[in-house]
Amino acid sequence: MDRLRIGVLSTAKIGIEKVIPAMQRGQLTEVSAISSRSAEKARAAAKTLRIEKHYGSYEAMLADPEIDAVYNPLPNHLHCPWSKKAMQAGKHVLCEKPLGLEVEEIEDLIRTRDECGVKAAEAFMVKSCPQWIDARERVRGGEIGELRMIQAFFSYDNQDPANIRNIVEVGGGAMWDIGCYPVVISRYLFEDEPLTTAASMEFDPVMETDRLNSVILEFESGQASFGVSTQLVPYQRVHLFGTSGHLEVVIPFNAPNDRPCTIRHDSGTLVEEEVTSHQFEIMDQYTLQGDDFARAVLGGGEIKSSLEDGLANTRVIKAIFTAAREKRWVTV
Repeated sequence: MDRLRIGVLSTAKIGIEKVIPAMQRGQLTEVSAISSRSAEKARAAAKTLRIEKHYGSYEAMLADPEIDAVYNPLPNHLHCPWSKKAMQAGKHVLCEKPLGLEVEEIEDLIRTRDECGVKAAEAFMVKSCPQWIDARERVRGGEIGELRMIQAFFSYDNQDPANIRNIVEVGGGAMWDIGCYPVVISRYLFEDEPLTTAASMEFDPVMETDRLNSVILEFESGQASFGVSTQLVPYQRVHLFGTSGHLEVVIPFNAPNDRPCTIRHDSGTLVEEEVTSHQFEIMDQYTLQGDDFARAVLGGGEIKSSLEDGLANTRVIKAIFTAAREKRWVTV
């Protein structure tokens, strides 16, 4: 098998606009089918994206023996249930983040993966992105001394009550949608789990989703603090502070696929001319994510973001919600 034949669960926007076109450019991925609860939507998406097969139900696609793996970009509350169904149908699974909204459902998903003998990953594309792989190696190599503080911010402005990201019952809100990124990156760079967390959350009075959050994660070797919002000017940045240097990841999460990514390094200078910029070749992190997943399934690579890692990330996010609700430091 030269390429992994992938079927897509739903015509979700992230799949249609970003992930599917990216995987169609992959070296190891072939998007063979797309499904929807609406046969018309599936047919239209398949025509637009030039996908060979389309199905008017998820069950029909899972029954296709020519599909090796499933990409699951369904709403957050459906990630675990349909990933489990895909595994039980013998399919490998690449599931969008967040993997699950409850610890127990992810634990059940891990058991299902093991029972069915399939490979599965959470779609945190940042772990396939060269700028983050490079940043981690710079931290490991001591380029900024000992990493002690991570500061991050991520925001966009979406106040549409009908948008899936603003529906609290299906896992909408800032923390599940974008707060998961600073959490996973902090764990990735410290290479450890946070011990405690404190947080402040502001909720939309109508939609009831968390719309403005400030979070502190306390690790054994340092701290991470971040802010996320769904109702502010679009912006994102990550700073890594060490005992002898500083790294700035300029576009950390929505890494562009039409221009180079940049990491800036300095050793404490305030003089712009003394700051070193490291640029990376133009790439699509979703293409790299798909190829990494396919490589792991086909037998030549590791799962970059395992279900166990997704379980750990969800534990942290649940602790953040508890800390905000009870207005106290919470043990993770």
